[in-house]
Amino acid sequence: MKLSQQSQSIIEATIQKAVAKYTCNCEQTIVTDIHLQPDQASGQLTIYNDDDEELANIMIEEWTTYDSDDFLENIEPSLRNILCRMKDADDFDKVTILKPYSFVLVDEDKETVTELLLVDDDTILVNDELLKGLDKELDDFLKELLEK
Repeated sequence: MKLSQQSQSIIEATIQKAVAKYTCNCEQTIVTDIHLQPDQASGQLTIYNDDDEELANIMIEEWTTYDSDDFLENIEPSLRNILCRMKDADDFDKVTILKPYSFVLVDEDKETVTELLLVDDDTILVNDELLKGLDKELDDFLKELLEK
């Protein structure tokens, strides 16, 4: 599912609203995850913290018209891209959450589907796209070394 630019902007603004609750000049807050819970039927995106405290929510109309069973798998790349763009734009630099913390995609039962973004100073989360073909490349490299 390809989200329109308008929907992407709405989601980004909602994430900014959610993390803005953690950008005060106070001491660091201990939150390990920020949960993103999309609902296909209602089109709602609810963002909440570890204590199930709602930080923000928004309606994404495009989601209500999607009628396949692979909804979460289909919106995952869009949410991941939005979060990565926000991280690259330093949108999370002023957040006072103790690092590392994650943005996590959860289902209707609040069970983790996947980690969308890990925010940490020293750690980079590698996704499956980056790892595709790595085994073959390493095997080819090892073979070439052994032949010499």
